[in-house]
Amino acid sequence: MAALRYAGLDDTDSEDELPPGWEERTTKDGWVYYANHTEEKTQWEHPKTGKRKRVAGDLPYGWEQETDENGQVFFVDHINKRTTYLDPRLAFTVDDNPTKPTTRQRYDGSTTAMEVLQGRDFTGKVVVVTGANSGIGFETAKSFALHGAHVILACRNMARASEAVSRILEEWHKAKVEAMTLDLALLRSVQHFAEAFKAKNVPLHVLVCNAAAFALSWSLTKDGLETIFQVNHLGHFYLVQLLQDVLCRSAPARVIVVSSESHRFTDINDSLGKLDFSRLSPSKSDYWAMLAYNRSKLCNILFSNELHRRLSPRGVTSNAVHPGNMMYSNIHRGWWVYTLLFTLARPFTKSMVSDCLVGGRHF
Repeated sequence: MAALRYAGLDDTDSEDELPPGWEERTTKDGWVYYANHTEEKTQWEHPKTGKRKRVAGDLPYGWEQETDENGQVFFVDHINKRTTYLDPRLAFTVDDNPTKPTTRQRYDGSTTAMEVLQGRDFTGKVVVVTGANSGIGFETAKSFALHGAHVILACRNMARASEAVSRILEEWHKAKVEAMTLDLALLRSVQHFAEAFKAKNVPLHVLVCNAAAFALSWSLTKDGLETIFQVNHLGHFYLVQLLQDVLCRSAPARVIVVSSESHRFTDINDSLGKLDFSRLSPSKSDYWAMLAYNRSKLCNILFSNELHRRLSPRGVTSNAVHPGNMMYSNIHRGWWVYTLLFTLARPFTKSMVSDCLVGGRHF
């Protein structure tokens, strides 16, 4: 039982508990066999139930299977820096002839991205996450990276982005993760990012448009547009257009646009029901930060829906997501009133890890 505790598996009193002197092992291809140390023999059938079993799914993130000099399989936990001969997947074995499950796995507000991606292998997949140096962007990027994806953190502040990369590598030194410069408040920077990405000659399977500005004083970008509108919507719109050909060549691929329930509390049409462009990038006299944010989130949803309509026939899906009610992140750092509000609401909201926008479950 010490081996079970060492591998992080709980002991139980179920019918599957082995008699004294028996040990559970796995083959390279995942089949479970049983060693009887008293009689020095092995067998495929469980000594109590007579069932044959195999392990289900891939190894947990950070784990790796290796073989020692005697040909025996052992497992390395790179995150906790330990080794064991006990397969960590033994807690999730299935019968050789399993019955059809009667229920489906469900996820709720407390489900983490790691739980959603459990058993998934994203090796060979390329993922770009904007605003990934902190908050849900970082947790999303980390979740993909720890499940084998090649993840690119597209960030404005390269010092913080490099620090985020280091934090991910500390969890798993084999993670394939890097940072690239992307300033959504500067369309020229968006163009340079797209050019630099294309120069890598890699596919793009997931593009997470996560970066956002919130509660800012009125200001114009160097492109002459209101900052929240450009950062939250127009910059991402331009980025997707520039990478559209790569996404289509990489199909099946997907775009995930982070929106918000706050999109319901605004309108971008005039009194005649026509689009009012002046509301998208308002003048200083017509500006209110919260309303500007709400409008940008409405633009996110309209854009995502239309993008899906146009590209889904070519194998590229697009989804707009609401990350959670008042989740605590640093998006509110622009004004102390919102910082106080988010702090007071924090005990009643989702955590950062359960807000992750994994969005790649179907690959």
